[in-house]
Amino acid sequence: MFHIKLRESQHVTIQHVSISAPGNSPNTDGIHIGHSSDITIIDSHIATGDDCISIGDESSNVNISGIFCGPGHGISIGSLGRSAGEKDVSLVHVSNCTLSNTLNGARIKTIGPNSAALNVLTVTYQHIIMDNVHNPIVIDQNYCPSGQCKKGDSSVEIKGVKFIDVRGSSGQAVAVKLDCSGSRPCQDIQLSGVNINFKGQATTAACSNADAKFIGSSQVPSKCSGPV
Repeated sequence: MFHIKLRESQHVTIQHVSISAPGNSPNTDGIHIGHSSDITIIDSHIATGDDCISIGDESSNVNISGIFCGPGHGISIGSLGRSAGEKDVSLVHVSNCTLSNTLNGARIKTIGPNSAALNVLTVTYQHIIMDNVHNPIVIDQNYCPSGQCKKGDSSVEIKGVKFIDVRGSSGQAVAVKLDCSGSRPCQDIQLSGVNINFKGQATTAACSNADAKFIGSSQVPSKCSGPV
């Protein structure tokens, strides 16, 4: 159940929208984009029980800016890999957003195992404020919403993702989780200018099957400390 759904759409701008649903209401995505290109979502306030904004397959050139998200499950790409024939997601730019008291922050999620061999390419989350976000930065290629998924690797390849100037507070000590596919590991994941604390203390990063580069010595977390 989406409040706003864009499908088979091109050159659409959504601006100054307010969406409100209880934080405990399941499957109440704010705005969902799929099979669409050249989409702009700006200067809006979204409170839901699911993703504030979700981006599905065959989406390209999506620009999201000036969003206040909370409560909710974050600004997400996916879930991907549910069905054969899904197509790539590319050129997604999320900037100048605030996420407050959400379950997730900047997230990419794919289901595994699956028969959809697609790619997620060239994604940037930049100038993002996290306020008590439980999982601030997440790549989850073992996403299983039902809790009854088969074991195996996702066939979705994630490449060229940047997290730049992501700051604020986490709801737990592990602020970065990069849980990538064993058969198609994440490539060229860059984190720079990240500074996320948990109750005033430094946070950590957990990484599996991810080619992750932490650029700059002063950021927190500054490296992968172990597997997810």
